Amino acid sequence: MRPVSAHAQAVSERMTTRNRSRRMRAALILPALWALSADLWAQSDWKKEWENVLRAAKKEGQVSIYIYRYEPVLEAFKKDYPEIKVFAVTGTGAQLGTRIVTERRAEKYIADIFSAGPNSAFNILYKAKALDPLKPAFILPEVLDESKWYGGRHNFVDTEGKHIFGYLANSSSSQLYYNSNLVQAKEFKSHWDLVNPKWRGKIVSLDPRLTGLGQTMQFLYYHPEIGPEFIKKFFGGMDMTFSKEFRQMTDWMSQGKFAICVGCKDTDRAKNQGLPVDSFDTSLWKEGGSFSSGGGSLSLLNRAPHPYAAKVFINWLLSRKGQIALQKLADVDDPPNSRRIDILKDDVPMSNRLVEGRRYLDVGRPEWQDLEPIFQMAREIMKAKG
Repeated sequence: MRPVSAHAQAVSERMTTRNRSRRMRAALILPALWALSADLWAQSDWKKEWENVLRAAKKEGQVSIYIYRYEPVLEAFKKDYPEIKVFAVTGTGAQLGTRIVTERRAEKYIADIFSAGPNSAFNILYKAKALDPLKPAFILPEVLDESKWYGGRHNFVDTEGKHIFGYLANSSSSQLYYNSNLVQAKEFKSHWDLVNPKWRGKIVSLDPRLTGLGQTMQFLYYHPEIGPEFIKKFFGGMDMTFSKEFRQMTDWMSQGKFAICVGCKDTDRAKNQGLPVDSFDTSLWKEGGSFSSGGGSLSLLNRAPHPYAAKVFINWLLSRKGQIALQKLADVDDPPNSRRIDILKDDVPMSNRLVEGRRYLDVGRPEWQDLEPIFQMAREIMKAKG
């Protein structure tokens, strides 16, 4: 065998090194190209799906939305999608939920979307098996991206975690309000101060058997420092007057007929009109405050008559643009706080924001959504009062 010359050996080594270098570059570049290709494919995939949904939604030409409180935001949706006519039904969550169930018993499937408090969505519609899973309707990447939402997650509040989406994170005063001519707010350091005998006969409350007071009742019932004993003393032992009308209670309180109100939801309007009403900041009290979705949860009805238009509205409302519009337009007297964390909060009053360092109980926990144990207690209290 002829010996290999030094020159030939050097050439061979250079070629081997060059080939090895090429293989290493390919090993680095190919995964990046595959990832880029997959990303482009995914972008193309959702865009194609969105275009198909838009086309079908425009063909349907209508979406039926049953909505509580925040209906002004629908005007912004109409401007963005003029080809989709909005049929809106407004009322309280309990009224709207009951109406939908009644319609369906008559084989009338009218509603596409339900937007109201999660208590009504869960205790009326979810229990009636009237809802479809919502997440399959999410198409836009900015809606699907959970990092853009408070807590880094989608806030589904039903026990299955897929039917009722809470899109707000409002700091709550436990729906406790007062006449500023009759009450010194600084006197209150704890929820237990509300059962001071001096306030007996001076409190008006929304009927505690209604879902409109549900999130307050959840807070009082499940809070380890408050609990059922407080509920019995407060609603059963303070000679309260009960009502089913928010505005009536606010009028009574502003006129001085009552010093404290539980459930007066339009006090911001009254305060802006110069009336002597205000809300307690319970986040400063011993037990802290709560935060919840308030009247801001979203559900998709099963057997919806306009499923594609419903998908368009769902994605629009939960997008940055939709949530900005919600904060700005939905309630000029009491702007809500979106759970999206990638939008400015300039339009949201401090009373609705979560203040760092303060204590809050999240009453939107799925395991607390069944109000039946609380309602049973409320029924017993009301029955004992005669």
